[in-house]
Amino acid sequence: MSVLLPNMADFDTIYELEEEEGEEESEPVVRSQELPRPRDAPDPVAVRGAGHITVFGLSNKFDTEFPSVLTGKVAPEEFKTSISRVNTCLRKNLPVNVKWLLCGCLCCCCTLGCSLWPVVCLNKRTRRSIQKLLEWENNRLYHKLGLHWKLSKRKCETSNMMEYVILIEFLPKYPIFRPD
Repeated sequence: MSVLLPNMADFDTIYELEEEEGEEESEPVVRSQELPRPRDAPDPVAVRGAGHITVFGLSNKFDTEFPSVLTGKVAPEEFKTSISRVNTCLRKNLPVNVKWLLCGCLCCCCTLGCSLWPVVCLNKRTRRSIQKLLEWENNRLYHKLGLHWKLSKRKCETSNMMEYVILIEFLPKYPIFRPD
């Protein structure tokens, strides 16, 4: 018995070829693979910014309070360590962004808005460094525990503004096999 996956379009379908002694060619038997859908997973946990300074939706620190939904999934110490690493990254990068933002706002009229470009680039670099840190955390620990952390943009609860939050998603119970 062998299993073939001919192309990505048929990836969700497993073809099982049965070899019989008297028959040279046989029709493949098609069986669909039953995987849990993302909609079956619990809602993701959002860790919101808790700082007093926000630059382009990115707060200067995230809340280290352990969400009760994660009880039994991850240790509170590991959660706080991960959030502390993100907060350290923010503490290192955000004050520079704020200084450039103030300079950019002061010179905005003279430069026709071009003085704000350094702030946009620095904010993008800070987001990328946080995303890389979260990917490292995922590969180190959280994927093994069935969790996936990512930085995501969400609408604020109190206004129409957008903010960046850390989303903790629950991975499916069964592994999804990807071809090499």
